[in-house]
Amino acid sequence: MKNVTARQHNPFGFDAPCEPFVPGYGDANAHFHVIGDHPGVHGGETSGIPFTDNPAGERLQRALVEAGLLAEVGTPPTVEKTYLSYLYMCGGEPPTDADYEAQEPLFDTELRAITAHVLLPVGERATRHVFANTTSEPTKPIDMDARHATEVPGSGWLVVPIKEPAEWTDDDETALVDALTALLKTDYRREADLGRFLPNDDPYLVR
Repeated sequence: MKNVTARQHNPFGFDAPCEPFVPGYGDANAHFHVIGDHPGVHGGETSGIPFTDNPAGERLQRALVEAGLLAEVGTPPTVEKTYLSYLYMCGGEPPTDADYEAQEPLFDTELRAITAHVLLPVGERATRHVFANTTSEPTKPIDMDARHATEVPGSGWLVVPIKEPAEWTDDDETALVDALTALLKTDYRREADLGRFLPNDDPYLVR
């Protein structure tokens, strides 16, 4: 697959009508897409980088490093095949339902541009959106304690919901690290090889 772009900060040049605006950060050709709620919950209003400047976001970063999805914690983190973004990308006041709805096309464009193999929604709101748009799972109610660090097959994606890091126990953190470490040892990619239908022996992988 060709690289979409080598840029890590706001790789698609999104421009939301708000300030502060916290666009996605990471590998635009990522295998893993971490999806938070909004900067007020998971951080980044000062740095402009998701999951930074905030204890919950930084705790998630540390777990992702331990699991092998990030190379190093930081502002910004050192990414490896991972992309970080928000359902709602604006800082400031907590978003209303209308705010989420207004930015939904922007987020969904990003989701499909990244086309990661594994989606990691963080918190109930992000999990509800991902369930509704990429799986056949019911969206209400969602028991995040039960869903945390479990694998949910989706339509073209594998989904691993993550409980709010601010609410984690030590066992929650261990469960996430263990689940992602085990997942990395499998063929988690959602691809089919159609090369057998071509006249040569080259693989042709599609989602």
